[in-house]
Amino acid sequence: MSPKTRCHILLLITAVAWGSGFLAQKEGASLEPFTFNGVRFLLAGLFLIPVFPLLDRLRGFTKKGQSTVGRRSIFSKAELLAGLICGLVLSTAANLQQVGMFYQADAGKAGFITALYIIFVPLLGLIAGRKIGLVIWGCVFLGLFGFYLLTMAGKGSLTLEPGDFFILFCAVIFAGHIMIMERYSPGLDGVRLASVQFLVAGLSSLLVMALVENPTIEAVYACRHAILFGALVSTDIGYTLQVVGQQHADPTIASLLMSLEAVFAAIFGCIFLGEVLTMMEILGCVVIFVAVIIPQIMDGRQ
Repeated sequence: MSPKTRCHILLLITAVAWGSGFLAQKEGASLEPFTFNGVRFLLAGLFLIPVFPLLDRLRGFTKKGQSTVGRRSIFSKAELLAGLICGLVLSTAANLQQVGMFYQADAGKAGFITALYIIFVPLLGLIAGRKIGLVIWGCVFLGLFGFYLLTMAGKGSLTLEPGDFFILFCAVIFAGHIMIMERYSPGLDGVRLASVQFLVAGLSSLLVMALVENPTIEAVYACRHAILFGALVSTDIGYTLQVVGQQHADPTIASLLMSLEAVFAAIFGCIFLGEVLTMMEILGCVVIFVAVIIPQIMDGRQ
């Protein structure tokens, strides 16, 4: 299996983890956005630290307790710098999305607007001088059409409400996060980079929480299951695999693969929440899958 194929599989698992994360977000909706994100990101970063020694041993840093290639520090300067940048961007995007949802009741439209990051990623790539093939552009717009069918068809107009602007801005920031991750993840320890990113995102969110929100210990404890699931699955598994998966993946194709989170969210909603998909929504899922599969087939023929 080639490194690129392996990374694409990891990004697919990322989409599954993120899709399941919507279950936790729905349960944790009673918490204010910076509180929920702050606690879950901070826990996610701390949960990864005990994993470092095991990964170091597997990679050959230690053998039978003895150093083989030099003792590994907990974080390198490069990981701290990259994690600081990625963490601040992730915190901004995640909290903009939560604030937008707080002001906007139409979750379907919010999901569609968030999905615009699959357009913003190649646009940012063009600004950075990256060439995007016509087939990939076609798949991007096909995927966007699929999102329209899944989240918006028959559910209202595209008129923007105040909360939608927060979500639109979050889509731009998420696209920037994907591009920045492509810049920093190669050559770094993906798990350590993810841990720093989560710690920065958690601490920055908690700082804002202290300024603008009024959480209680009782409210946080009542959402403990949602917070723990969000920290371990959608954050630790999802975002960590994003870091590792983007090391050998084109950012536009990566964004298409990760956009499957909306499809998996719909599937998990049917299985665990008893939600029912309409024929239009099912068609939207199929269209998104096709948009994601075509680049993999074209890549395999090159």
